[in-house]
Amino acid sequence: MDEWKMWEHDGVRLSARERLALARIEAGLRQDRRFARRMGEARYGLWLPAAVLLLAVASVFVAVMGIRTSDPALLWCFALLWPFTLIQAFRLLCRATRPRPRRPHRRPRPAPWL
Repeated sequence: MDEWKMWEHDGVRLSARERLALARIEAGLRQDRRFARRMGEARYGLWLPAAVLLLAVASVFVAVMGIRTSDPALLWCFALLWPFTLIQAFRLLCRATRPRPRRPHRRPRPAPWL
């Protein structure tokens, strides 16, 4: 009999079986990252800004040391590292300037890039 007890949530009455089905659907949707990104609810981590920062520091360090010591290996390391730094910085810039969909029930937040 407990299975058929009705439960009210958001003005809609659901049975236990319906609540279980709804919970399974919601759990599946929460695990789908592409869906969350399309819905605008993906939480951005700090991985991209941290990667850009570390790549920039490493690039500057390798460039300075390569120039100071005139070591060809360090200069080649800089030549290989610098394009990756630029690509990641461009991705970070695109993320920061991407327009966010406005929702009437939430106040707008700044773009999460740091």
